[in-house]
Amino acid sequence: MGNVKQDKIIELIDITRKFEDGLVAVDGINLYVRKGEFVTFLGPSGCGKTTTLRMIAGFDKPTGGKVLLNGKDISDLPPNKRPINTVFQRYALFPHLNVYDNIAFGLKLKRINTVYEDKNGKRFEKKVKFSKSEISAKVDKVLKMVDLEGFEKRSVSTLSGGQQQRVAIARALVNEPEILLLDEPLGALDLKMRKDMQLELKEMHKKLGITFIYVTHDQEEALTMSDTIVVMKDGVIQQIGTPTDIYNEPKNAFVADFIGESNIFSGTYVGNRKVRFIGKTFDCVDDFEPNDKVDVVVRPEDVEITDADKGTVSGKIISSIFKGIHYEMTVKIGKAEVLIQNTVERKVGETVGIVIKPNNIHIMAKEFSSNRYDGYITKKNTVCFGDGEFECDVTQLYAGSSLDEEGYLITAEGEKIDLTDTDVKVEVGLKDIEISDDQEKGGAIGNIVSIIYKGDHYQLIVRTEENEEDYVFDTEDTWNENDRVSVIIPKDKIRLSLVTENNK
Repeated sequence: MGNVKQDKIIELIDITRKFEDGLVAVDGINLYVRKGEFVTFLGPSGCGKTTTLRMIAGFDKPTGGKVLLNGKDISDLPPNKRPINTVFQRYALFPHLNVYDNIAFGLKLKRINTVYEDKNGKRFEKKVKFSKSEISAKVDKVLKMVDLEGFEKRSVSTLSGGQQQRVAIARALVNEPEILLLDEPLGALDLKMRKDMQLELKEMHKKLGITFIYVTHDQEEALTMSDTIVVMKDGVIQQIGTPTDIYNEPKNAFVADFIGESNIFSGTYVGNRKVRFIGKTFDCVDDFEPNDKVDVVVRPEDVEITDADKGTVSGKIISSIFKGIHYEMTVKIGKAEVLIQNTVERKVGETVGIVIKPNNIHIMAKEFSSNRYDGYITKKNTVCFGDGEFECDVTQLYAGSSLDEEGYLITAEGEKIDLTDTDVKVEVGLKDIEISDDQEKGGAIGNIVSIIYKGDHYQLIVRTEENEEDYVFDTEDTWNENDRVSVIIPKDKIRLSLVTENNK
């Protein structure tokens, strides 16, 4: 691969981007891109992938950190001074110009430094335009690359979406950039055309040998095209790896859920390469501490179906859908549902056994085991945290204490304490939160930003607007993403402790 240092064409060091309203779009990310690589930023909308791309292009300036190009800091360089071109989802072609003039537009404006010699042999530099024949040669060359020879005179408004997309790519390539940035460029195309263009772009990348940095929220697109995928969420990189790594070895439940279909179960590592989930103990290949709570990921195609008495565990088929290449079946085992993809159908109602090979069981440390917040006690002896206010039992802060009529805390030694504005640490378990459509009902209000199905329950994240505080919890109820809800936490489920030097 040669020297990695020299191979790095772009390097982002501690890049942060904050907006005026305090929203952090990109939160201290580090990443490098090698020369000639096809790198894809993948993540849900609002994860910071386009903002990162815009900082590489120079349209957005980082609030902190540096962008290096071939080892040089270009953070302050304007977009037109960077050897980088961008193709957007909205192609922004000039409707009144034909294909040729759309592509040649930038070249006609360009001046290049050329060295001349006067008659005394003295050299001098002059900025000159490209000649007509130079422009024509360059345009012809890129039209060949994007398979649009013979389209020069066509009006862009008569072209299909895929053809317009190619004109936009040709217009970027004609400047001979070292790096091509593509921001959801296939977003406006229909499914069949998207699939064709994915393969064409991959071919084009091979032919050109330049660096492609691609942004998409479409996992299949990322898996099909990339050498390297960067998975992002909430302005933070979750995982960087090859498509195979990310599919087979997801770092956390978010990545597993986002990339492809997954079964995600809550489990316990028993020790000695054994893990217990869906009520049975399975052999696995990962090592954790005995009794560790873990998330277990099994891809649907890795669950094998066998006769009921031959499986590690047995259950009943409750649904079966033909998906063209395979059947997608759901087996109910106790309360848990297991998704299976297989070319052989088992009928609904049949009892079957399932087997999962040890190397198809992927174990990850649990991302969330409880919610922790910094809070403070109010004069009403309620606690404020996570952009909300909740009833709580303040007597937990001092062993053996009680409250008097006026609400002052009386310690076991008889000392009277006013708790107003006392800083506390707050902990709430994943099973101790409920939500409601009735926004008056709870102590905080937010929107559901994430739902991950874990076989027999959902793990939800509700995020508040003000400071983007998260409440993570497990529930058996079904909700929709973006639902606006209030967060209810019973008084006896809020654990409080005083802030000490140790737990600051």
